[in-house]
Amino acid sequence: MRIEIWSDVVCPWCYIGKRRLEEALATFPHRDEVEIVWRSFELDPTAPQVATESIASALGRKYGGGEAAGRQMVEQMQGVAQEVGLDFSGYPEAKRVSTVDAHRVLHAAGELRGDLKEALLRAYFVEVRNVADHDELVAIATSVGLAEDDVRRVLGSDEHRADVEADVEAARDLGAGGVPFFVIDRRFGISGAQPVEVFTQALEQAHAAASPLITVGAADSGEGAVCGPDGCS
Repeated sequence: MRIEIWSDVVCPWCYIGKRRLEEALATFPHRDEVEIVWRSFELDPTAPQVATESIASALGRKYGGGEAAGRQMVEQMQGVAQEVGLDFSGYPEAKRVSTVDAHRVLHAAGELRGDLKEALLRAYFVEVRNVADHDELVAIATSVGLAEDDVRRVLGSDEHRADVEADVEAARDLGAGGVPFFVIDRRFGISGAQPVEVFTQALEQAHAAASPLITVGAADSGEGAVCGPDGCS
């Protein structure tokens, strides 16, 4: 079973959705058969490379009400995060920044992509670090095992930019209107950070759909006889 997850490292629901999926997988009998593939999605392609405002200020400007309203929105998200064991206490001070470079480094991470994804989400929401700053990205990536020279090479070039764009385009082709967006075996889609029960049901349905056919009863038993290319039994 293959689960592709489109998400952004500055998306609070993506972090919460990750935890809910992990909880569902923890009790899924076929967890060892599941492959997780992280896909890129930029929530705000217009976000600056250099931070100019906090996320609370940006939300207040976008939806109205100023920074105070933005902080209220963030506080509501903090409560949901606590339910899945996440501490978003510093989130109001997190910066609105571009995530394209973080996604490019994720594509370069290979087998460490899952570890780096978690590290980047934690860096932004829990540690309130700037995930657009190249030195910060190097520090975060090397903390999970990537080589510093490799990370700096990627950041100093356009490497993997096309991969990021291809992921975004694939999400649109699949009908994703936002993230997180989970796709199981390219047959079952889950939009948003759904409750754990929804993930559990989707996992069970996907596994049943992928299971080989079990034939009940023997064709030579005299019951349920069959015909084939060489005649009928």
